[in-house]
Amino acid sequence: MKTSDFYFDLPQELIAQKPSGKRGEDRLMLLSRNDGRVEHHVMADLPDLIESGTLMIFNNSRVRRSRCYGIKKSSGREQEFMFLKQLSDSGDTWHTMVKGAKKVREGNVYQFPDGSEGTIIENPEDEGSEFRTIKFPFCIDEDWFERNGHIPLPPYIRREDTENDAERYQTIYASETGSAACPTAGLHFTEELLQKLKDKNIGLEWITLHVGLGTFLPVRVEQIEDHKMHEEVYTVPYDVAEKINAAKKEGRPILAVGTTSVRTLESACDENGRVKGGTGSTHIFMYPGYKFKVVDQMFTNFHTPESTLIMLVSAFAGRENILSAYQQAVEQKYRFFSYGDAMLIK
Repeated sequence: MKTSDFYFDLPQELIAQKPSGKRGEDRLMLLSRNDGRVEHHVMADLPDLIESGTLMIFNNSRVRRSRCYGIKKSSGREQEFMFLKQLSDSGDTWHTMVKGAKKVREGNVYQFPDGSEGTIIENPEDEGSEFRTIKFPFCIDEDWFERNGHIPLPPYIRREDTENDAERYQTIYASETGSAACPTAGLHFTEELLQKLKDKNIGLEWITLHVGLGTFLPVRVEQIEDHKMHEEVYTVPYDVAEKINAAKKEGRPILAVGTTSVRTLESACDENGRVKGGTGSTHIFMYPGYKFKVVDQMFTNFHTPESTLIMLVSAFAGRENILSAYQQAVEQKYRFFSYGDAMLIK
């Protein structure tokens, strides 16, 4: 299939630049996997749209303040770094994505707001790419990111981050720090909504996938089969795996909240769909033709054209159904992407 098969025309004004006035008050589209039928709802309707006994799986990863700005010591030029992955057990060496990578060379020294300095070091994997490896004389911990970092808003949000983003670009249940982007489907949930779901005998469980390049790097190849996903780390608690397997055995639906939860569950299972607990890594790439083994229903946001995420939901609900639903979303002026509205596919 071609990447262009997943293109749709989206007016710029429908790309949400900030969260809605109050968490949990977004619009919700219901899409039938079978026939493409669409209904229009609001988030408050969600408990009535999910059957009792369903098991919902959420991603509890917390966004790190991973966008950091360093000053090149030799020139005074500012350089943006997106810290993605710790490469050393000592915590002093990190893989980063940088803007204008050709100018970020081995040996360059950058000073960060708290006065700490990092040096670009050789890494053969970085050659010819937008990635660079930076080494510090000490361990980089979460306190360092809190002092030096910014909330890593996606590039289609064309503004600087604010203190409001520090709260609104995190899910209310985020607990395991490590993501370079928010698992944004979860942004719609409030404590009140979670309680209403519980009251309806809907199970709620949490797994962890730290969002990295595998989720947000664009597809740059013509044939989607040639795209290579970057690796992301996930954890499925053993008791959660047991609950998922029990629900599948009893015929109760598994509803994954967000594409990251989908990727985790479909990566953590065997060929028979039995989920295994523990920590692992995945570079799974789901596009039409993929056969889902665990996930029966999906709650998600509206995704960018030609992205791996719209390919994933197209694998789940059918490309024609998704593109038709997205066209209706455009006509009805739904808000798109991270701070936008939501879709329930069942």
